[in-house]
Amino acid sequence: MKPIEWTLNQMPKSDDRQLNVMSRENVKLARGFHQSFPEYTVTPLQRLKELAGKLGVKEVFVKDESYRFGLNAFKVLGGSFAMARYIADALKMNVGSVDYDFLKSEKLEKEFGQATFFTATDGNHGRGVAWAARQLGQKAVVRMPKGTVDIRYQNIKKEGAEVSIEDMNYDDCVRLAAAQAAKTPRGVIVQDTAWDGYEEIPSWIMQGYGTMAMEAAEQLTKAGYRRPTHVIVQAGVGSLAGAVTGFFANLFPNDPPKVIVVEADTAACLYKGAVAGDGSPRIVGGDLETIMAGLACGEPNTISWDILRNHAAAFAACPDWVSAKGMRMLGAPVKGDPQVTSGESGAVGLGLLAALCEDGEYERFKRAVGIDETSVVLMFSTEGDTDPENYRRIVWDGKYPSCE
Repeated sequence: MKPIEWTLNQMPKSDDRQLNVMSRENVKLARGFHQSFPEYTVTPLQRLKELAGKLGVKEVFVKDESYRFGLNAFKVLGGSFAMARYIADALKMNVGSVDYDFLKSEKLEKEFGQATFFTATDGNHGRGVAWAARQLGQKAVVRMPKGTVDIRYQNIKKEGAEVSIEDMNYDDCVRLAAAQAAKTPRGVIVQDTAWDGYEEIPSWIMQGYGTMAMEAAEQLTKAGYRRPTHVIVQAGVGSLAGAVTGFFANLFPNDPPKVIVVEADTAACLYKGAVAGDGSPRIVGGDLETIMAGLACGEPNTISWDILRNHAAAFAACPDWVSAKGMRMLGAPVKGDPQVTSGESGAVGLGLLAALCEDGEYERFKRAVGIDETSVVLMFSTEGDTDPENYRRIVWDGKYPSCE
């Protein structure tokens, strides 16, 4: 099996100017917006007490985002809030006044009308944007990279979006969607990756993701823990990882949890940047083939990169077997623990934790990040079985085995 690659964060610090994007005040605004939706409920934080005992840590908590708004993934949190912020800015309103009822009102239709929101996606983000656009009476155009499975395409099409699968990778789809938005009257690109000149909307998307982190922090408090000692969070362009890391760095400025950022090894742009060690991001090209479709991104979000270089403890690049193992562990839990249906991009964090705790090959990594019997580990299962056929192949049939 291909090994897990890892590195500690030894990059020089920046001025940390992007950390305020994930301030508690900004995240509270996003949370308030989401709470105005009739579909809003707090997703479960599953406590895997028996598994924690087997792995030799104090606690394992997994936030189960398969219940989010009935969409089987967390991504809608970002796209919906970014759309609300865009509309609020266009109408010169405070976003705190732009709730679900207002966005469904005749007043909005009269004063704002209709925009066309463009995005690129492997599935979850595009479905969230399409769902939010339909809910709010807007248009959505979604471009998907080659290799996209049909069910993810169909789920977006069902939301009423214009959608196509292009013969290019994710990062090129982003460029295509941005170019088409620029040529379309009232076209807006809603993407969670940032680049020079395009940072405002990605920052709003990250704040939307903060709702999930804020819920988890509150749930941990109810479970008797002031904070986790470790957070293992997956990354594609890094928006989720930067959002989670930034939220906890703001929440616990004096003693934040140690954050381990996990990527697919074929698309490990953040890991490669950390290995280079000079503080500059790196880009990974090619087809980026991995079962972790939501992590198959080769160009970092510049906002998130700045947060991660200042606050992440370590970075890991994981082969597909790591994610597959995490999926099987969550789908067939230790007796007494709850089951979590976690997709390919949602389970890699648990697969990594298991490798650190069970495989002596990674003992040095485990010691370096301080995982031991006192550790309270938080992870985010960001999607359910968004590709049900492949989910069954992995969980039922043992595809991508984690032992030889």
